[in-house]
Amino acid sequence: MVKVAILHEGNAKKTHDNELLTLLIQELELDSDKVEFYAMNSKSNFFKSEHPSYKNLKKSIENEEINKLLFVVDADYEQNDKKYGGYQNTENALKNIIAELGFKDYSDIYIVCDPKTKEGYLESLILSSIPPQHKNCIQDFLSCSEFKSKDNHKSILNQIYKIAYPNKPYDFSHQNFDKLKQKLRDLFK
Repeated sequence: MVKVAILHEGNAKKTHDNELLTLLIQELELDSDKVEFYAMNSKSNFFKSEHPSYKNLKKSIENEEINKLLFVVDADYEQNDKKYGGYQNTENALKNIIAELGFKDYSDIYIVCDPKTKEGYLESLILSSIPPQHKNCIQDFLSCSEFKSKDNHKSILNQIYKIAYPNKPYDFSHQNFDKLKQKLRDLFK
């Protein structure tokens, strides 16, 4: 069976990125057995042509075991990383590494962020899809709690969201998920 590959940030265990993608694949009733997830750990690993995942992918493509790739990477913020931060920098860097690796004919890109600001990460996308009053409640809590660390902020934000809205962890009917849903459908065609 020919498979597709999704490359994402985080590790191979159940990460927020992997969890969201898995739930969305199920929601779209796509064949999850046809997906191989490649956990790239940090965003910077996407831009290292010698990364072991790329070697494995090249071999799988050559052996016709994988025929399509989807790169799912956070936009983050340009002010935090002038080279790879921000939507445009991330997109340009991904296109360059995809071309360098010879993956252009097999690949698509989805940059995770708040679709309005084109900044942020998975949690920014999630926040952009919830009602304003819920978003304000979460933002107010984060403001008064004075969390400083980006990693803690992302983790805390995700946990608050899951605790506050346990019956609907993600609103996949929201228009801000439409582009990702289409990218996943295209991946399986």
